[in-house]
Amino acid sequence: MNSFGKHIILTSYGESHGKAVGAILDGFPAGFEIDMSYIQSQLDRRKPGQSALTTSRKESDLIDVQSGVFEGKTTGAPIHFQLLNTDAKPKDYDKLKDIYRPSHADFTYEAKYGIRDYRGGGRSSARITAGWVASGALVQDYLQKKQGINITSYVSQIGTVLMEDIGQKYTQAQVDSSPVRCPIEKTSEQMIQAVNQAKNSKDSLGGVITCVISGVKPGVGNPVFGKLNALLAHAMMSINATKGFEIGGGFDMASKLGSEVNDSFVKEEDIIKTKSNFSGGIQGGISNGMDIVFRVAFKPTSTIGVEQITLDNSHDKVTLEASGRHDPCVVPRAVPIIETMAALVLGDLII
Repeated sequence: MNSFGKHIILTSYGESHGKAVGAILDGFPAGFEIDMSYIQSQLDRRKPGQSALTTSRKESDLIDVQSGVFEGKTTGAPIHFQLLNTDAKPKDYDKLKDIYRPSHADFTYEAKYGIRDYRGGGRSSARITAGWVASGALVQDYLQKKQGINITSYVSQIGTVLMEDIGQKYTQAQVDSSPVRCPIEKTSEQMIQAVNQAKNSKDSLGGVITCVISGVKPGVGNPVFGKLNALLAHAMMSINATKGFEIGGGFDMASKLGSEVNDSFVKEEDIIKTKSNFSGGIQGGISNGMDIVFRVAFKPTSTIGVEQITLDNSHDKVTLEASGRHDPCVVPRAVPIIETMAALVLGDLII
C-alpha cells in the first residue's frame, strides 16, 4: 500500500537513492491559493544536513509542483509534488548489500519481495517522507486558513532527557529556536549534549514528539472503525522508526483511578468544555472540542557504527560496523512529518 486517505488521497513514490521522491495528492479542493513558501519551509525543517546533529547528506529538497496548480491556485486535479535526489551516494552502501542490519528493514523486505534496494534502504528510508510533508503541508495550510485549526509539534524527550510535558502549546518559532526542536532552553541543551555523546560514540538515540492540535470543533471522527484517534495512530505509526503512540493521559492512565482521570464537563460562555484533558481531545473516537494532544515514540536509528553481530543473506554470521551518512537521532527532523501527517488525517475527515 502506497496510498493514504479515502477522500484526500496521498500516493507516495520514490527511493532513498533513486532519481526522485515525491507524492501525488488527489481530491484536494480547487481554488485554494497555494503558498509555496510555507510548503518549502516545512520541507526545510525535514531535510537532511540542517545541523551538525543530523546526517551529513545534503539535499536542497526544493519542491517542484508538476500538476494540479494553475495561476497559483489548485485546480481540483491531482497535485504532483516532486523532489530530486541530488546528493545520493549509493556506493556508500555496497558493503551492506548482502548484510541484514540489526533492527532495519533489510531482512523483512527481502523476505516479502525476494529483492531489496540496499541503497540507503530504498523504499524503507525516511527519505520518502519528503513527499508526504509537501502534500501534508498544503493541507495543513488549508486547515489553518480555512478552518482555524493549528497543528504544532515539539520534541519532548531524547534518550533519557525529558521535558515537563503536559501538552502545552508552543509557537513554531519557539520550537525551531532549538536544533533539537525542544522549546525549553535548559532541556534542549541537555538533549544536544546527549545526541553529541551518542554521535561521538558512533551510536544513536530515540525520543518522543508531542503534537498539539487546537481549533478542531466537536464531532470530527467516527465512533467505530473510523475513530479519530485510531486514524491518527495509523498515520503516526506509518512514519519510519515509530514504535509507540499515546493520546491524552496515555499509558499513565492505566495506573490511575477513574475519579482521577475522568474529564468533567463545564460550560464557559455558552461553550461546553472539560475541566481536564486526559482524553486528549477525543472521546468515543470523536473530537470533543478540546486540544487534541498525542505523543509519538521513535526508536534509535538502526544503522550505527558500533560493532554488531548479525547475518548476511547466506545466513552466515558477520561483524558489522556500519559507515555512511546517518542521523544519530531522527527525532528533531520528524517534527514536520508528525504535523503534516496529522493534517492529512484531519483534512480527509473535514475537507
